[in-house]
Amino acid sequence: MIRVAAAMFVMSALMMPAPAGAQHLERVNPPGLGTPQTYSHVVKAGKLLFIAGQVGADAEGTLAGPGMREQLERVLENLKIALASQGADFSHVAKITVFVTSVEEYRAPGLAELRAKYFGAHRPASTLVQITRLANPAYKVEIEAVAALP
Repeated sequence: MIRVAAAMFVMSALMMPAPAGAQHLERVNPPGLGTPQTYSHVVKAGKLLFIAGQVGADAEGTLAGPGMREQLERVLENLKIALASQGADFSHVAKITVFVTSVEEYRAPGLAELRAKYFGAHRPASTLVQITRLANPAYKVEIEAVAALP
């Protein structure tokens, strides 16, 4: 009898509609960013976009180059692809978190201008974190972002 009651409880819970305020999450892996096995590049929740950390490699996994500049440019291009897949651009980015293996390399001459080329006057809230290494020892920079659609 207890088993029947437990089974009925589980079945009724599974058949209940989602709470009225529940957000639908749309998970997207845009063309041009590869297809990860364990996560999504973009998750859309209402008018918010959560963009997974992008690294300095293309969709095939080819590293842009050994230097911070080449990798940062590829990271920004990857973010551009992720944003464009949802009809957004850098002006919609509210927050970024930047993970680097060397703050000194990230602050090298010319890199602020490279970031400005993409963000322009739309400067998001930003956190910079130096870490020992990223998922691949050759990676120097990874940026994740949160954007708000109009």
